[in-house]
Amino acid sequence: MTGLYLDAAATSAVRREVLEAMWPYLTGDFGNPSSRHAVGESAARALADARATVAEWLGCRASEIVFTSGGTEADNLAIKGIALGAPRGRHIVTTPIEHEAVLASVDYLVRVHGFEADVVPVGRDGWVSPSDFAAALRPDTTLASVMLANNEHGVPFHTDAVQAAGWLPLHVRELGVDALSVSGHKIGAPKGIGALFARGRLALEPVVHGGGQERGRRSGTENVAGAVALATAARLSMRDREANAACASAARDAFVSAVVAATPGAQLTGHPSERLPGTASFVFPGTNGETVLLELERRGIVSSSGSACAAGSEDASHVLLALGYDEDVARTAVRFSWGAEVSEADLLAVAPAVADAVREVSGLAP
Repeated sequence: MTGLYLDAAATSAVRREVLEAMWPYLTGDFGNPSSRHAVGESAARALADARATVAEWLGCRASEIVFTSGGTEADNLAIKGIALGAPRGRHIVTTPIEHEAVLASVDYLVRVHGFEADVVPVGRDGWVSPSDFAAALRPDTTLASVMLANNEHGVPFHTDAVQAAGWLPLHVRELGVDALSVSGHKIGAPKGIGALFARGRLALEPVVHGGGQERGRRSGTENVAGAVALATAARLSMRDREANAACASAARDAFVSAVVAATPGAQLTGHPSERLPGTASFVFPGTNGETVLLELERRGIVSSSGSACAAGSEDASHVLLALGYDEDVARTAVRFSWGAEVSEADLLAVAPAVADAVREVSGLAP
């Protein structure tokens, strides 16, 4: 078992169709879309077409799409932009398992702008209780941010859909959200491009000031090739999502069963069935997650211990701690994530390697 990449939640390979679509805007049609000449106008048309495609993917108007440098910037723009744009108060509701870009933005608003934040707890399965969430809302709540959720509470609502993209339907009207973040490099576009849906009449204070691009919501010369790449990846996602999700879900369930059966003490983290199709995360008490990762890599299997955005941190996963795992167990986490190109047979071949790696390092944890 060699050469299998199971860290798609960190980043995915750029798809060939995406490379071919963006190539002209890195070469002949390299113009600035704000320029008033033929080369610039060609770039502007490509940007407009890309915006329309991303809007179709998210089920919104093209004018409600803001291209960003990725999911982190989109989260920052949503949290800070909504909170500072037209606040009806200085209160924010979120959860402890959000992406660091959300939590750090909320922390900034608390520290610098005097906001209050209520963090709604989650259960062992990672679910937020609707009644707990509703109870946290106040008349002066200016924003709520929860990963891919539904909002029926009359408060501006943001959801980080970076990991859901490509697997779940993201029509913003059906989700009932006012703002939604996506990132290109999770769905086959290159790193450095993302988008924020922000409902048309939503007041949004920009966090990047300058020339007023993106309808004044995000200044800076637009990444035309990146926008085309994101739009192409979105179009492929619309075409393939349902079939890919069905196959990946079946493969995931078989993989989880095989790992748990072959590896004494292995525990699946999160909800047993209500989870993304291409992700399975485990803790292996009595080991060290990073050591297990090294053993797996020696066997040709690339995976991770959690979010790549927390790379370099020696802290246990804040998500697992929020789910109720103690620090020692949380440090044994290993996350496997994959794209549609990985088959059930591939994953079933990984399961015994996981068991061997865990057996190799058991008792060696500090």
